Amino acid sequence: MKKPSDKISASFTIFFMILLSTACKDSKENNMQSRPKGPMPAPIIIDEKKRSITFSARVNGKYLLEPSRHLSVFEEGSNGKKSIFTGLVDHTAFYNALVKIGAKPGDNMTMDNKEKTFVSGDTLEATVTWDGAKKQYRLDEVVKESNRKPILLKFGGNLKLATEKNTGCLICLDSCPVGIVSNASYPYGAVEKRNEVTFIGNKDLLPPDGTYVSITMKLKEK
Repeated sequence: MKKPSDKISASFTIFFMILLSTACKDSKENNMQSRPKGPMPAPIIIDEKKRSITFSARVNGKYLLEPSRHLSVFEEGSNGKKSIFTGLVDHTAFYNALVKIGAKPGDNMTMDNKEKTFVSGDTLEATVTWDGAKKQYRLDEVVKESNRKPILLKFGGNLKLATEKNTGCLICLDSCPVGIVSNASYPYGAVEKRNEVTFIGNKDLLPPDGTYVSITMKLKEK
């Protein structure tokens, strides 16, 4: 005949096994959700003839559900988890690639004038695509802008500050003194400080969290 203590011990063992099994299942599901999807692409490709660069990133599913002022940030920067597309190229390589295709930086923004200045520099056109996409999508197709104003990307430059701050910011969605490229349609602070506009990834079009995408930046002809 089993003692009461034996029954308690057996019940505890069964409970622990169920708990362990559930935890392992949850861990596996979480790992699957965050695992990059598709083959690892080249971080950046430069096409001097077409005056364009293409860099690789991953969809950050968080910003298909809530807004962000960051279009793309290098994954190892301090803001690496804050953008719609997590970049696989760092700010220096991104800057140098733009220079190589003939883009000229504006370098007109500072930490002192940032909220009163619109970013300048050569204009860039951006498109996004991924494995299985029907086409190269325009930025205004993959990103919802609450005011429906055009996203006007300028090569701000800012390499010195970008290196000092190490935020990893590649493309910001309002004018920025740190981001290599940013949106001249709004001054700094329009998104997070003054709530003038929101930007959010188009969940009805973009692929799932973790999917690799290719972002092409083409120098706009003057």
